[in-house]
Amino acid sequence: MAGPLDGRVALVAGGTRGAGRGIAVELGAAGATVYVTGRSTRERRSEYDRPETIEDTADLVTTAGGVGIAVPTDHLVPAEVEALVARIADEQGRLDLLVNDIWGGEKDFEWDTPLWDTDLDQGLALLRRAVETHAITSHHALPLLLRTPGGLVVEMTDGTAEYNHDTYRVSFFYDLAKASVLRMAFSLGHELGPRGATALALTPGWLRSEMMLDTFDVSEENWRDALERVPHFAISETPFYVGRAVAALAADPDVARWNGRSLSSGQLAQEYGFTDRDGSRPDAWRYLVEVQDAGRPADVTGYR
Repeated sequence: MAGPLDGRVALVAGGTRGAGRGIAVELGAAGATVYVTGRSTRERRSEYDRPETIEDTADLVTTAGGVGIAVPTDHLVPAEVEALVARIADEQGRLDLLVNDIWGGEKDFEWDTPLWDTDLDQGLALLRRAVETHAITSHHALPLLLRTPGGLVVEMTDGTAEYNHDTYRVSFFYDLAKASVLRMAFSLGHELGPRGATALALTPGWLRSEMMLDTFDVSEENWRDALERVPHFAISETPFYVGRAVAALAADPDVARWNGRSLSSGQLAQEYGFTDRDGSRPDAWRYLVEVQDAGRPADVTGYR
């Protein structure tokens, strides 16, 4: 059976693991052809030195029902991104969806460390990987995306504009990076909207990524074992939840109503009616404000 995204071409920049992988797989499940990029391949690992690869993600896309194509790309190198987009143009002749999920900053920040005590090289590296990469990728990809009316750009970040406006996020450089990506979506909305395309920012909630599960020494099968140590982790969600959010946005003929907006997976689940893989609808950002940040005991009743 044809999926809602049959014939659509997507680029998930930064699709090796986490939200990027979940997004790529759910786009594949909807029938899309998905180009998956990153620096972790079967032949060469990035400095993360983790087992996930872009080839594995591409295979998962194909297994889900789409066409997954892995292209090793360092999004800090403009020539590599230019070559990537040229390949998509040559092979597909179009680009309908760009997901900027490049991050690579896990080793470049420390929690609650003030700017003057932060390693400056690490902080600037975080900005380059989390912000400059998005600008480079959009610069090269948007002319192709604009060839076909109705294109969509999704800027992936951590936190909604409302939450981040009032909340200090982790550290100076982390906070700046996430705010910058939110503003990118706003700015691109102004530039793309009159040209028939849409840009928006999207955040997952508390993500049960591969790295997060490893941090808590659990797997997706027994993740609730972590609740004894971190009770608020009960609101967490799989990467496929935000993936379903992107798939729903891409299939929405009225997606332009979200142009320039900041959205969350939980918000869009209520709008489009999708669920996480366990059938629940976690609303993490409302929970964080009303329960966790308010100092209340962990209780997800009414939030998933």
